[in-house]
Amino acid sequence: MTNEDIDLSETPEVPPEMFARAVVRRGLKPVPRKTQLTLRVDSDVLEWYKNQGAGYQTKINALLRAYMEAHQS
Repeated sequence: MTNEDIDLSETPEVPPEMFARAVVRRGLKPVPRKTQLTLRVDSDVLEWYKNQGAGYQTKINALLRAYMEAHQS
């Protein structure tokens, strides 16, 4: 198959702005992966975070990280 035979009609165009925001990680330490867990929280607390919109789990993680870093000795 040659390059001309490849159908790219359904492939979205990648604008230059995407490349400008890209981060090259070659040679850097890998980004630590998150661990999935089951956590029980009050229903009203969870609903409040969900009502903040997309990314509520990331916001909860950031809050927990800030607390952890403030209390490290």
